[in-house]
Amino acid sequence: MTTRRDLFKLGALAAAAAALPSFAIAAGEAKPVGKAARPLNILILGGTGFTGPFQVEYALKRGHKVTLFNRGKRPSPEWPAAVEQLHGDRNTGDLAALKGRTWDVCIDNPTSLPFWVRDAGQVLKGNVGHYLFISTISVYADGSKPGINENSPLAQYKGKDAMAETQQTLRADIENLYGPLKALSEAEAHKQFGKNVTIVRPGYIVGPRDETDRFTYWPHRVAQGGEILVPGDGNDPIQIIDGRDLGEWMIRLAEAGTTGTFNACGPDYPLSMDAMLYGCQAVTGGGMTLTHVSPAFLDEQQVGLPIWVPSKDNPYAGYGAVSNERAIAAGLTFRPLATTVQDLLAWFHSLPAERQAKLGAGITREKEAELLKAWHARKG
Repeated sequence: MTTRRDLFKLGALAAAAAALPSFAIAAGEAKPVGKAARPLNILILGGTGFTGPFQVEYALKRGHKVTLFNRGKRPSPEWPAAVEQLHGDRNTGDLAALKGRTWDVCIDNPTSLPFWVRDAGQVLKGNVGHYLFISTISVYADGSKPGINENSPLAQYKGKDAMAETQQTLRADIENLYGPLKALSEAEAHKQFGKNVTIVRPGYIVGPRDETDRFTYWPHRVAQGGEILVPGDGNDPIQIIDGRDLGEWMIRLAEAGTTGTFNACGPDYPLSMDAMLYGCQAVTGGGMTLTHVSPAFLDEQQVGLPIWVPSKDNPYAGYGAVSNERAIAAGLTFRPLATTVQDLLAWFHSLPAERQAKLGAGITREKEAELLKAWHARKG
């Protein structure tokens, strides 16, 4: 089931996608992208991980000028000479490459530490017109109830000095620090950039380039067919957003100069666990049977399954039913689940065989068979 640790791992694990061979991500012919009314000069902090490349690709198609700032550890072969690439290290405060430069927009993708925002603000304040920050639904103090909206109370930091927290201290206590430090990063963004700030809070980001395999586990498993172990009764709500929908919307927010705070969760209709699985089957074909097992059984077996969150008696029960009304009103759109599944599987099957052989999330077929046997024996 979902924890704040799971959501943190999204950034850490998905970043590795950029090191893999490039992949033309499209299901059939992509719709043409028109030029923006006014070209922007966009700075993207990060930009080579999961959603960043989608932001870059869309921004270039819209006629914008793009600059990336990162450590230079993951080259970006997708855009030879089309994108300016500046290097530095926010961990050490090396932002010299940003000094004396101006941009219309800054999109901050990877930040989980308040001092990263503070340092960026000290260099960019007055030189950036609009700052967009990717946060997370983990900032909310109470994730146990459905209907979380942008005005819900935020998690409180209980440490000694938030500005002294590092990636090492964060990883050592992710469960307690991730949400509060993201919330304080949001606050620091407002402190540094005033009213010209957009905060975007996604939940599970899925689709091509997702190296966590959390969503990938399900279409991959459905494609194999047979009896599938499904947590819960199949009615628990699921929320996911394709990384392309998130990345492209960020560019449109920048174009419109939209400020404010938004929950970027999808889709724009209620999606249950079973509906998601049948949606996967519509793409993969083949036969399958779903065997639902109780959350209590999974707890007893000390087994968790990705994406799913029990909708009752769980501190994260509300993560599958977060309000996205404000984001939709601000232009967030969602491509069909079938498109996400089709493109994700095409990307996954383009990876090296050894990578495909071992998913980073979910359970093995052997473990699944063991659990199913135990469940059926219990049910008599």
